[in-house]
Amino acid sequence: MFGKSITRRSFIGGAGLATIAGLAGCSSSSDSSSSASSSASGSDRKGSVYWLNFKPELDETAQKLASDYMSAYPNVKVKVVTAASGTYEQTLTSEMDKSAAPTLFVIGNQDGVKEWGDYAMDLKDTAIAKLLNTDEYDLYDASGKLVSIGYCFECYGIVANSKLIESAGHSLDDIKDFASLKTVVEDIHKNAATLGFDAFAATDLDSSSSWRVTGHLANLEYYYEEQDDGGWDKCPASIKGTYMENYKNLFDLAVNNGPVDPTTLATGGHDPATEFTDGKVAFLLTGSWDYANISKKQTETHCIPYYCGVKGEEKAGLNCGTENRWAINDNASDEDKQATMDFMVWLVSDPDASKAMVEQLGIMPYTGAAESTNGYLTDAVKYSSDGCYTMDWATNYQPNVDDYRAALVSALNAYTADESDANWALVKTAFVDGWATQYAKANA
Repeated sequence: MFGKSITRRSFIGGAGLATIAGLAGCSSSSDSSSSASSSASGSDRKGSVYWLNFKPELDETAQKLASDYMSAYPNVKVKVVTAASGTYEQTLTSEMDKSAAPTLFVIGNQDGVKEWGDYAMDLKDTAIAKLLNTDEYDLYDASGKLVSIGYCFECYGIVANSKLIESAGHSLDDIKDFASLKTVVEDIHKNAATLGFDAFAATDLDSSSSWRVTGHLANLEYYYEEQDDGGWDKCPASIKGTYMENYKNLFDLAVNNGPVDPTTLATGGHDPATEFTDGKVAFLLTGSWDYANISKKQTETHCIPYYCGVKGEEKAGLNCGTENRWAINDNASDEDKQATMDFMVWLVSDPDASKAMVEQLGIMPYTGAAESTNGYLTDAVKYSSDGCYTMDWATNYQPNVDDYRAALVSALNAYTADESDANWALVKTAFVDGWATQYAKANA
């Protein structure tokens, strides 16, 4: 159990800055300079922007903004390509090999700095960097080059439909820890046929949805272990798996109290987000990026913490951080780098453009950006103001992230097919031993 005092990280309202420890990059790269350090005047704007978008849910907004920008600046061509969920690294690798490579792309974590830092322009003292109102989300390489900067930060946890919970005879206010969450979830599942809805949306393990448990839910184990270690400032060579039982508590609760057979989760195809927005389930593992879509159909939802049985979790808050960090391709022409810089500045400072971005993304850490109306980020602020601790994104330290998560998925598939102790031991092996294995490969 979690016996140490928990480091509290504040989440401040208003501008919405989260004082969450930023992660420094760890690969070396030669310093680079660019003329794209200030915005060109409207009449001088020209060139091409190729934005390889990281977030599928932003695609519609991003395409419209690109069209709006080209209408305002007809000498600039803006192309937006959105990678399918779970395929960004693969898509980026493919696109960077092309002659017309992305000029604007994402380097979201330490592995990304190692892999792509040499491609990135140094953003220090550029026009976009000067608009930041916090440097908490910036990533640097070992030489001190500013490789990428956050364009939004997010929160995640368990999104709950308070109206459905009330119709089942419970209250969201009753849920204060894992025991109370379990009581509500199991009661709803037991009475699903009568209620007309179930508890948890399908926790699919296919590539479109497995991030919910191999990335986000995994964070609860890493976060509490990080706190035991006094905080991480670099990727540890190994982890202990101290809180694997807590991870199992919440994973089991989710997969065994929903409308689908757990043995079908490996193949996916259940569309958990639609299950939730259609009112077929009361709980969904997701976060602030889904608020815009959810709130169109379900108006009484809130994001609650990952209650999992850890001692003191009644003071837990939400998981807050980001992997959404922009980088400019330093191999692009000076003209295209300048065009990309101007487009970025417009996205975060133009009242209409930043409003559209914020409505979809939540909060943008830039002076002058529109204020957030995201309800789940409001929940995160309230937890913090009530004295709860914010869980930072220790998941960002996962070594060789794609290979590591693929091994987790494989083990979880075996477990959901047969929830035996032996198969759970395979999950723990992939989780814990897999970390050390992938760390060694990444640092060979």
